Amino acid sequence: MTILAQTVQLAFKIAIVWTGGFLLAVAVNALLPDKLGITLYGRESALLVPFNRIGFWTCLLAAVTVTALVVIRGMLADIGWRSFQ
Repeated sequence: MTILAQTVQLAFKIAIVWTGGFLLAVAVNALLPDKLGITLYGRESALLVPFNRIGFWTCLLAAVTVTALVVIRGMLADIGWRSFQ
């Protein structure tokens, strides 16, 4: 497979992961109630971190992680490291 074909294939994989991550994040944000979450208590006040926000950012973090791993793999392939094939 040529480098161009691998690049296009990886671009589609990244697009699919990002689309799935956003769809999952929006679904989690829509399904979980706003008042349900973890309360963090401080000395003077309390902070409620809703589960829907945690789910949203977790899905986006997963998409960023997969993108970073694919980019690192592409960079390693460009410098000639072929042991992962």
